Amino acid sequence: MRFLSLALFCAAILAAPAATSETVPASQAQIQLSFAPVVRETAPAVVNIYAQRVVEQRSSPFADDPFFGDLFRNFGQVTPRVQNSLGSGVILSEDGIVVSNFHVVGNATEIRVILNDRREFDAEIILTDEESDLAVLKLRDARDLPVLEFADSDAVEVGELVLAIGNPFGVGQTVSSGIISGLARSGIAVGSGRGYFIQTDAPINPGNSGGALVDMQGRLVGVNTAIISRSGASHGIGFAIPANLVAQVVTQAREGRTRFQRPWAGVTAQAVDASIAEAFDQPVPEGVILLDIHPDSPLAQAGLQRGDVVLSVDGAAVNSGPEMMFRLAARGLGAEADLTFRRRERVQDATIALIAPPDIPDRAERTIIQRSALRGLSVARINPAVSAEYNLSPDAQGILVIELRDIAARTGLREGDILISINGMPVTSTDDVMTLAAEPLRNWQIEVLRDGRRMTLRFRL
Repeated sequence: MRFLSLALFCAAILAAPAATSETVPASQAQIQLSFAPVVRETAPAVVNIYAQRVVEQRSSPFADDPFFGDLFRNFGQVTPRVQNSLGSGVILSEDGIVVSNFHVVGNATEIRVILNDRREFDAEIILTDEESDLAVLKLRDARDLPVLEFADSDAVEVGELVLAIGNPFGVGQTVSSGIISGLARSGIAVGSGRGYFIQTDAPINPGNSGGALVDMQGRLVGVNTAIISRSGASHGIGFAIPANLVAQVVTQAREGRTRFQRPWAGVTAQAVDASIAEAFDQPVPEGVILLDIHPDSPLAQAGLQRGDVVLSVDGAAVNSGPEMMFRLAARGLGAEADLTFRRRERVQDATIALIAPPDIPDRAERTIIQRSALRGLSVARINPAVSAEYNLSPDAQGILVIELRDIAARTGLREGDILISINGMPVTSTDDVMTLAAEPLRNWQIEVLRDGRRMTLRFRL
């Protein structure tokens, strides 16, 4: 009875003859058909979010220069500036758990949340995940709040009706309607997110970020995150983070984690295209081929090898690396996943344990604090946990630059560089970095691996 008018609407469409320009409503019930019952149930659980953060803006005369802009990116005076952002959020528990986008509230110093009934609460961030563009908030002193329930986003189909609820352009809570336009959008990067999205044509505009995409049962299908647009306004191509992943992020927030941790696959994978399918004698291009696999990876432990083609995870087809990782992340740490894969002409099944990346061997983090040309440099030994955190290849080895401050920030090094040698001496441990950085030299030469390329940095103290 809760959504009776919507049920009548669907029944009327199915029963009605083909529409013509002369078709008119045949009854009072047809005249009153609307999305209003769904909106009444869901809109109170969607909130407006006002966030404030202090950012450091560097003024440099080379900022817009295509060559010198990168070379002198740390040149110029740093000026703090207050930055405000406006977005939306979704209440997921009566005691004040709210989910929004990372790009709305990430690194905010002050967050104010306003409910549909005009109540206002201060909020704090309890978990962030920039990769999925999600953040979980906790409202202070909140209780008896309206809540949205999760839908199974894996069961959503293209063509289903959905509503997008948010606060576009700060005009106030607004509802727009549309359909699911596409699934498994994983070959794109939108907003802060770099993953797997549901596509919709329900109008989404600035301020809708973090709002709800709901189905006709009033359940949360996804969290709106971004649009593709040249003008900044909606052109019918919007993206939402699937509810199944949102549910896992919220679960980890409730467990006390401050960063979302994905299950470790320990592989590098590539989508199978027509040429790869032909080379492997596949009738059609499908699945993802494993290019590299860590020997301690759960996939390796389950018997998978380099060159195997993963076809599905828990019965759901996967056609890209991000889609496969989404399926594993949506299952969550501590669970198991059933994989179907092809090895040559034979299709096989395997069950893998979903574990966190092991922090073994010890990452042995070190920071140089003594007077040196590398003062402020922080490094760590690469292990599976470090590889996962910094999105490195499973076969990456060596000493990774994880932070640059003080003098080290002006040497040309970048976070993510892998150190090969310092002044001609090989670097094999973080202790080597500490020893070599203590040398009283004026001329320095550092060899690094950056984005798969070896390069040498030279500078004078």
